[in-house]
Amino acid sequence: MTHNKLKKFSAYVLAGLLLTSGITAGAQEKEQKKMTDAATVLSDFAGMKESIPSELIAVTEGIIVIPKMINAGFVVGAKRGKGVAMVKNADGTWSNPVFVTMTGGSIGAQIGVQSVDLVLVFKHRKSLTEIKKSSFTLGGDLSVAAGPVGRSSSANTDYKLEAEVYSYSRSKGLFAGITLNGASLDIDSQANQKYYGKTENVKGIFEAKPSKKEEVVLLKEKLIAMQ
Repeated sequence: MTHNKLKKFSAYVLAGLLLTSGITAGAQEKEQKKMTDAATVLSDFAGMKESIPSELIAVTEGIIVIPKMINAGFVVGAKRGKGVAMVKNADGTWSNPVFVTMTGGSIGAQIGVQSVDLVLVFKHRKSLTEIKKSSFTLGGDLSVAAGPVGRSSSANTDYKLEAEVYSYSRSKGLFAGITLNGASLDIDSQANQKYYGKTENVKGIFEAKPSKKEEVVLLKEKLIAMQ
């Protein structure tokens, strides 16, 4: 290979590496933003006059936060959103987040498009740790109910968690009731691989050493502050 050809080949290789690096960095930034958005949702919920009861968060073993889920439709609605899932460890700390996707439809009096911040609290951590690559359906595989609100134990709250999942949805600063029965929750394997840099199953991410990344630490801090 001549010197000129070698220089040209090296330039192509460098350009390819820079392009790949840019794509990877862009993907990571997208997932980082998803985590910071989720942290913002938790902070906003905590600041509301009628919020998720701290006593409920204290006994919850899993949580999913989906920022800006699109709830669209005319009579027949459709939902689509991406967020993060976390489970509580035996020592009371929270796991690293796993990226998830929610899709599903509902039937009801719905007109227009609305962006909804959604929080799901889970009675048992195994509901999330056993997802693996499959999905589950709310209202089908897992019972789901609208969550109680209040800031103290005097609130009308059922801490026995008779439903497996309690849902909280917020739109334009106010709680907004939406139908979740039939909605499907799936693991976003592609996002997890992009963010964590390797192929890792859900259990592996949940059980890994606590990540020191700024957005992960922030997300956990916001969640702990709600307890």
